[in-house]
Amino acid sequence: MPGFFSLFLLVMILHATIAFSRHPLVRISEATKWSSTRRQLGKNTCRTGNPIDDCWRCDPDWETNRKVLADCAFGFGRDAVGGRDGNLYVVTDSDNDDPVNPIPGTLRYGVIQEEPLWIIFDKDMVINLKEELFMKSHKTIDGRGQNIQIADGPCVTIRNSDGDGISIFAARDVWIDHCTLANCRDGLIDAVFGSTSITISNNYMFNHNEVMLMGHSDDFLDDKNMQVTIAFNFFGENLVQRMPRCRHGYFHIVINIYTGWEKYAIGGSASPTINNQGNVFMALDNNDTKEASFSILKVTRHGSLTGYEEWESWNWRSDGDVMLNGAFFTPSGQKNPASYIKASSMVARPASYLTNNSPQAGALKCQMGYQC
Repeated sequence: MPGFFSLFLLVMILHATIAFSRHPLVRISEATKWSSTRRQLGKNTCRTGNPIDDCWRCDPDWETNRKVLADCAFGFGRDAVGGRDGNLYVVTDSDNDDPVNPIPGTLRYGVIQEEPLWIIFDKDMVINLKEELFMKSHKTIDGRGQNIQIADGPCVTIRNSDGDGISIFAARDVWIDHCTLANCRDGLIDAVFGSTSITISNNYMFNHNEVMLMGHSDDFLDDKNMQVTIAFNFFGENLVQRMPRCRHGYFHIVINIYTGWEKYAIGGSASPTINNQGNVFMALDNNDTKEASFSILKVTRHGSLTGYEEWESWNWRSDGDVMLNGAFFTPSGQKNPASYIKASSMVARPASYLTNNSPQAGALKCQMGYQC
């Protein structure tokens, strides 16, 4: 099934919508539902405590100072500079996607160039890709100021992919920020084959089954060095599982809102270290879907679970999370902070931050000349 992705990407993917839907697309800024009221960006109210947004959103000249954003990343993907050291490339053509001979002015032509590029758009666009979009290194796709949607077709790939909304394959120093994602063919965001140093922040995700996969397989040991920060995201309506599903590696899941899950929110196998801090988990009313955590254990040919004792040694913790409507998280392994150093990437605010402020996730409606 096709899907949907609304854009703002840092290899960066920044401020966009990826929505692989057959229905007419709408502007996605309304879908950033941390709260129903858009915060007023006045002189005394602009800063919210979200260090990524506070780094650039208060600047009314953000359009002139676009590349300042490259210094705003936090977490494990903080060294992602994307196209900061290159020229601006302006996408002017949304209708002529040619995977064989990409045409200058199209998004595809920009992302395959060898040199660093900071890619922007000259107007609102709905881009229907004919094949997956394979990005080369040192690119920023910056959709701020325009309504950019990639819809009804293949998705964005950093290296190779298999139909995910955004697939990160054997890559490092990646930042995905303020995107809206739904209804993709496979996962919304997957990171596999030894990818690491990744931040996934301020995104809005909804209407999807397998949301995020971190790690290729239980047997792929190169993913043991994977480090991923998942911060300030809003996991919205009609999500089933994998928010994320982790294999091996180290995962800092911090200051996110979960509004329900049909199977589980955070799962894993192959001994990942999962450090949950300052999140809000709101379970659905269904009594069978209250647990936010889920460990995937192998099943033998005879049907018996193996590795239960091994799972008990995996380091999974819930530190300062708020559990609502009966939600609960099952910790395991060590409780001491030293066991989570490799899965710690930023200072975690208490979950009360999410209830006392009105942060926004997903693609933003930024107007040139105004604070965003």
